[in-house]
Order: sequence, then structure tokens, then C-alpha cells
Amino acid sequence: KQVDVAKSVGAKIIEFHTGAFANAKERIAQEREFKKLKSAIGYARNLGFRVNAGHGLNYKNVHLVSSIEGIEELNIGHSIISRAVFVGLFQAVREMLELVK
Repeated sequence: KQVDVAKSVGAKIIEFHTGAFANAKERIAQEREFKKLKSAIGYARNLGFRVNAGHGLNYKNVHLVSSIEGIEELNIGHSIISRAVFVGLFQAVREMLELVK
């Protein structure tokens, strides 16, 4: 519904909130949320949206979300800056880039 409403008001870019996926404690719940996210992103892309995603993504779960075709941008800044406290910004960014490739 929200994707359809965004289309009806002329939005060109849409961002999917990945918090339910990122916060899922059990593997089956995470898989269910991933499938919903992947389906919604595919639907939005078919409607012509540019698609972004983010919230709660980190070094352990970003790889799966980044594998979804059509995502143009991942909002993962909080995770990178938190990691940078321990390893420095250059290393934190390098590690994240390796995960999303």
C-alpha cells in the first residue's frame, strides 16, 4: 500500500526500512523479513522507483540486504561510525565495502 501511495503522489525514490529484518532474533523470522523486503523492493523497482534501504544494518547482516538487486543506496552510517571508534574510519569503511560487494 505504501509503495502504491508513494507512486500516486509522484515520488521517484523510495527507502525501505530494514529494521524488522535487522532486529529479527530467530533465523526463520529474519528469512521471513528478508523475503518481504526483497519482494517489496522488486515491486517498487517494477513501478520505476529508485530504491534505497536502511536502518539497523550492520557488519553481520548487511551482506544479505546488499544482495537484493536494484538497491541503489544502503544507509549504514551509524554502523560504520560505531565501528570506526575501534578501528578508525578508513578501516571501518574498507570493511563495509568488502561486505557489500
